[in-house]
Amino acid sequence: MAKFNFRTSIKHLEINKANTMIVVACAVATVIVVFAAVASISLGKDMSYKNKVINLRNKANKQLLSNITAANSLDQSYQAFESSSESVIGTSDDNAKIVLDALPSKYDFPAFITSLEWMITNSGSTISGITGTDNEATAAQNSIDPQPVVIPFQISTSGTYTNAQSLISELQRSIRPIQITSLTFSGSDTNLTTTISAQTYYQPEKQLGIQQSVVTNSSSSTGAKK
Repeated sequence: MAKFNFRTSIKHLEINKANTMIVVACAVATVIVVFAAVASISLGKDMSYKNKVINLRNKANKQLLSNITAANSLDQSYQAFESSSESVIGTSDDNAKIVLDALPSKYDFPAFITSLEWMITNSGSTISGITGTDNEATAAQNSIDPQPVVIPFQISTSGTYTNAQSLISELQRSIRPIQITSLTFSGSDTNLTTTISAQTYYQPEKQLGIQQSVVTNSSSSTGAKK
């Protein structure tokens, strides 16, 4: 008959208990290490994101201060320009109105044709034809960096030689810049046909280009609406 060793059994129980505690301790330690690693990564991303937001906000504030200074300087220059007792062309008209008349901010082809008709009639000539392409539907109305845009046209008139001279003078005196590219005459002094190819200009409105940006944790930010 086998003998039961009570002391050996107790030692085995103690060893098993110690092994269980070690396994539990290792598991807990592993969980803590994993949690700490995940938390460190998350905190690192959060810190990087906040630093990016702070840097962009500081850049925006710096640009805003520069814009305010530029706006104040522009306002002072405009007030001095507009309050002048005599316009830039020596009349009593407002300078702002003269500038807008000289270089409109809208591609208004019908209005320009009406102006041409008035100049031709005022010269004593008879209108034979006015041609040009009305691109108002596709013309730019505003731009961040506006530049003068060419509007080509052609006019044909009949009248005397004196009428033709008067018409050219009318075009030269126009508040709106008109550049003659070609000029042809046919007929006689009393019955002269004048054909003029020329171009004028308009300049789209200035667009401020203010934008909003969505800051993300990625390496770039996404631009939003203007």
